[in-house]
Amino acid sequence: MYAERVLSGMRPTGRLHLGHYHGVLRNWVKLQAEYPCLFFVADWHALTTNYDDPRLIEESVWDMLVDWLAAGVDPAQATLFIQSRVPEHAELHLLLSMMCPLGWLERVPTYKDQQEKLTDKDLSTYGFLGYPLLQSADILIYRADKVPVGEDQVPHVELTREVARRFNHLYGKEPGFEEKARDAIRKLGSKRAKLYEELRVRYTQEGDEAALEQAQALLEETQNLSLGDRERLYGYLEGGGKMILAEPDALLTEAARMPGLDGQKMSKSYGNTIFLREETDSITKKIRTMQTDPARVRRTDPGDPDKCPVWQFHLIYSDDAVRGWVQEGCRSAGIGCIECKQPVIDAVVAEQNAMRERAQPYVEDPGLLRNIIADGCERARKLAQDTMRDVRDSMGLNYG
Repeated sequence: MYAERVLSGMRPTGRLHLGHYHGVLRNWVKLQAEYPCLFFVADWHALTTNYDDPRLIEESVWDMLVDWLAAGVDPAQATLFIQSRVPEHAELHLLLSMMCPLGWLERVPTYKDQQEKLTDKDLSTYGFLGYPLLQSADILIYRADKVPVGEDQVPHVELTREVARRFNHLYGKEPGFEEKARDAIRKLGSKRAKLYEELRVRYTQEGDEAALEQAQALLEETQNLSLGDRERLYGYLEGGGKMILAEPDALLTEAARMPGLDGQKMSKSYGNTIFLREETDSITKKIRTMQTDPARVRRTDPGDPDKCPVWQFHLIYSDDAVRGWVQEGCRSAGIGCIECKQPVIDAVVAEQNAMRERAQPYVEDPGLLRNIIADGCERARKLAQDTMRDVRDSMGLNYG
């Protein structure tokens, strides 16, 4: 068991928009106040689908990081880094690929789904098949126990748990493991040692999950154990060996479905986006020209907010009073569509003004951002190196 730690990343594939903010970044801002967080630019992941033209990735990395800071991600609270600056990700990915069954990768739902969607790209590559395993390496290298994801990404976290379990099963049996575990039990003191043994038997022989949780809590409370002994006792508890890689949990996020200007999902490919840090005039023009309920041909025709894309923006940006005004005014033709759009324009403009203000120091002095990322990469790399030392030891790769 390891300390609480959250890990999440984002591919640099172009400018970020309100969909990214409401779907991911707002949640990161919340999480950074609750847990130690690592947020990374997944530039190697972007190569799995953009390997033939990496220029977009290069252009997007720094702009995306400014957008993160503009959205309120705080480098004083979270570690921000670039995946390719921590080469241990690639080393762990390589070692995991030696023991990960091919079938596990082929059954990841997004594998076939993406191939069907991105028909203009040749995705019959080794890198594309293996990207879920690289994703697993990203998580396992930091022993992160929480990964914020939407429902569609849960299978990726499940794969990571299976990979960690298989790795620990194959390589966690250090020489003399059982004897060392028994020595560690004695260090608990007679009363705790007896309770630990009882709980272990209840879990391994009867499958009692409550006993497992109780035993894990007992180990968490015990102060006088070394990290090695603690890991052995966690592994011994579950009938395995020393726990080298931690199994993460999916942290399901409440992602607001940010609609695009046409009511579909907001996406650059649909051309229906409002970008982060977009200028006021551009935002105003885009929202003013949004399509509305087709039944409202004339100003005097009553409408139905549920059939209007603008209403979806009110659900995200307006309070109950404004929403009530919209419902009443639209259905009775008491307000026109331009009037209805104005509170949304005001709210989006205010949000983007605050973001532009937060971004300004980094736009004026790019060196500030470079320093933040250099520090973040250094912190991330130290954690990654600790894990790789244990991984190499367990696989017999630290030759004397």
